[in-house]
Amino acid sequence: MTLTQAPPAVVATNLTKVYGHGDAEVHALRGVNVTFATGAFTAIMGPSGSGKSTLMHCLAGLDTATSGTVHIGDVELTGLTDRQLTLLRRERIGFVFQAFNLLPTLTAEQNIRLPLDISARQADQVLLDRVIDTVGLRDRLAHRPTELSGGQQQRVAMARALISKPQVIFADEPTGNLDSRSGAEILSFLRTSVRELGQTIVMVTHDPVAAAYADRVVFLRDGELITEIAAPTPQSVLDTLVKLEA
Repeated sequence: MTLTQAPPAVVATNLTKVYGHGDAEVHALRGVNVTFATGAFTAIMGPSGSGKSTLMHCLAGLDTATSGTVHIGDVELTGLTDRQLTLLRRERIGFVFQAFNLLPTLTAEQNIRLPLDISARQADQVLLDRVIDTVGLRDRLAHRPTELSGGQQQRVAMARALISKPQVIFADEPTGNLDSRSGAEILSFLRTSVRELGQTIVMVTHDPVAAAYADRVVFLRDGELITEIAAPTPQSVLDTLVKLEA
């Protein structure tokens, strides 16, 4: 029996992003072509100013590319109206940022359920229970953000991103505000959500240890995709970064 490979979750083709005009023109992305596999954990890395955050924002529909195309599944982002983009982000994309972005007046469980409440959708109780147990928050659901540690708050944010079953989760420096132990917990959870929940994750990071949790790392420099490595280790990531910055 032949197994059919799932189509890619995200595809960028000849993606360019230019800020400013004339002498002030800055080319943040220069014809980037990259594909992100479904059910995989990919990290985006590069020196400061390489365009990694710009790339993620364009992939996620948070910024508009100057030229080129982005597909989330079978939907091309180019040309969508603001309303269509909002619906796409709500229904197909999950976000996790360095800032936890939790609502302080809501409990952990209410924060997790928020995307479903906004879109008036019923929770998949099996998935909800699985996500809550995966992030280890069963005994913290009634607590508000101020009663949780930074690592616990970020796990709430992760659960919130997962609960609507998005096609892809974009994570922008998700461990940037955490100590090393809490950061390791979050990265382990991301890897678990890929392995056990079949989630697709694209993460921007500057940390070789964080990138080593991914299945694959793609490297940018000066707005161009330079190289990539599979099955990364902290040392292989660091070695590649040193070469890029040489």
